[in-house]
Amino acid sequence: MRRKLFAANWKMNLTPVEARTLIAAIRAELDRDAPIFAADRDVMIAPSALLIPAAAQALAGSSIALGAQNMYFESKGAFTGEISAEMLRFFAVRFVIVGHSERRHIFKEDDDMIGRRAAAVAAARMTPILCVGETAAERDAGRTLDVVLRQLQNGLSHFSGDDATNVVVAYEPVWAIGTGRTASPEQAQAVHGAIREALSDRLSHTTSAAVRILYGGSVTAENVDTLMAKPDIDGALIGGASLKAESFVRIARA
Repeated sequence: MRRKLFAANWKMNLTPVEARTLIAAIRAELDRDAPIFAADRDVMIAPSALLIPAAAQALAGSSIALGAQNMYFESKGAFTGEISAEMLRFFAVRFVIVGHSERRHIFKEDDDMIGRRAAAVAAARMTPILCVGETAAERDAGRTLDVVLRQLQNGLSHFSGDDATNVVVAYEPVWAIGTGRTASPEQAQAVHGAIREALSDRLSHTTSAAVRILYGGSVTAENVDTLMAKPDIDGALIGGASLKAESFVRIARA
C-alpha cells in the first residue's frame, strides 16, 4: 500500500517564534505516534523560506519532515528572490512544493518553469510535490481533466524514463482553496483516478501505482476521513487547517 502523506503548507504566515511554538504543540501530540506513523504515513511541514532555519531546529529529532514552498531550477546565480536546492538541503529539507495554484495564478509561473523546478528538486534528491488543479471557470466549462492532465504532463516533461517515480502529485482544485468549498470525495476521486491513469501511460503501471496523489483544497478535521477513504487519495496538502495544532494533528491521524 502507498504511504499516506499529510503535508502542511503554511504559506506566508507566522514569525520564527510563532513557528517554534506551533511545532512544539504539534510535536507534543504527534511524536508519541511516531512508531505507528512509521508503518504507513509521512507528515511534513512547509513553512515560508525565512522560517526554515527555525523550523529545522524545532523539528530536530522528530519524525516530522521539513519541506519548502518553492525552489528555483538553477543552482546559483543572479536570480533575486529565489532559493536553490543547496540552500534547502543545508537545512535537511526533504519535500518541495512546486506549481501551487498561487504560484501559477498570482506569480504567473508557467507549466515549463514548474516542470523545470520539479525536475531540479528531484535531481537534488528531494521529493517534489507537483500541484495541479483547475479554476472554477475551467470546471464549469467541463475542462477539468484537460487542464489537470496538461499540467501533469508538462510538469513531468523534464524528467526522463522512470525518474518521476518519487514525485508526489497534489490535486488542488483552485475553486476549493481557502474558500471553504471542498470537492466531494467522489469528485476528488474521479480526478485522482484520471491522474493515476495518465501516470500509467507516462510511466509503467507498477510505477504509477506507487505514486502518491494528495488532495488539497479546504481540507479540514471534519472532512479528511471521507476523502482518505477513496482508493486514489493518498494524503492531503493542508493550508489553513495546518496553522492550528489541534486541527493539523487530527488530520495527520486520519
